[in-house]
Amino acid sequence: MRKTYLKSAVGLAVLFFSVSVISRALDGFNGFDVTGSLIPKDEIMSGGPPRDGIPAILNPKFEKADEADWLGDGDLVTGINHNGVQKAYPLRILVWHEAANDDVGGAPVLVTYCPLCGSTVVYRRDSTGNTLTFCISGLLYQSNVLFYDHQTKSLWSQLDLKAVSGKLKGQKIGLFPSALATWGQWKQKHPGTLVLSRDTGYSRDYGRDPYRGYEKNRALMFPVRRTSDAYHPKEKILVVVAGGATKAYPFSELKKADTPLSDGVGGQEVTIHFNDGTYVSSTGPGGIPVKSFVTFWFAWYAFSPDTEVYKR
Repeated sequence: MRKTYLKSAVGLAVLFFSVSVISRALDGFNGFDVTGSLIPKDEIMSGGPPRDGIPAILNPKFEKADEADWLGDGDLVTGINHNGVQKAYPLRILVWHEAANDDVGGAPVLVTYCPLCGSTVVYRRDSTGNTLTFCISGLLYQSNVLFYDHQTKSLWSQLDLKAVSGKLKGQKIGLFPSALATWGQWKQKHPGTLVLSRDTGYSRDYGRDPYRGYEKNRALMFPVRRTSDAYHPKEKILVVVAGGATKAYPFSELKKADTPLSDGVGGQEVTIHFNDGTYVSSTGPGGIPVKSFVTFWFAWYAFSPDTEVYKR
């Protein structure tokens, strides 16, 4: 009887301890279980809003280019050109939502923007084998947004390009080719483009930038593990991913070069298209789009300090 009682007591103590630990993990991380996370839990920070406090776009609506008179030619957009379909996603909208779940030319994509890191990255939502729907966790890692998927509640790091906790922990998310361009340049190259509508289902002032002035300031709003003074922290860079390698192209270096610029990444030939920052993308032989995205220097260095950097 005594042994049985002791066993039961120990078992209950272990159970209560486990529940307590899990409860603390959930309560401290907007309800997400980060047990066994691939990133240090003490470096996961609240960005301020709760889970879904920044609402991702789940059912995007679009309009024709000539209907988007509210967009200025100098406004930045993330552009996708796939299977004969062109779509533009204005950062004026994405700054308030940070993610748009969409389908472009038969490809389920996630268009993302982290204003803290200046990172405009597009992914395939079906790269794990199932098509996932992504939203905003309200959490940050290295000043960078952590997404979560509705299906498994796993947390995904935008610039680490993988799930860092949950059922899908360790799974990579596939990049999808895109361009960063001004609206004027994008619609000139793609006059038949569609553009994300302001009819998002949410009341937001899409004419106001809540991060105005942040890009020019050297200060960061959230700490990162490592920094480099090689460039201004908010220097924009194009990160090209090819042949299993990455290479960073700072805009200040591209401004010194003759573009389009022929170069090699991971043993593959790539061409960097850079029109003074008004149109930035990369292609391979035959003009086939190559996976790339734009982010701030400090953000990419925090995640990938050993990345090769192009210098003129």
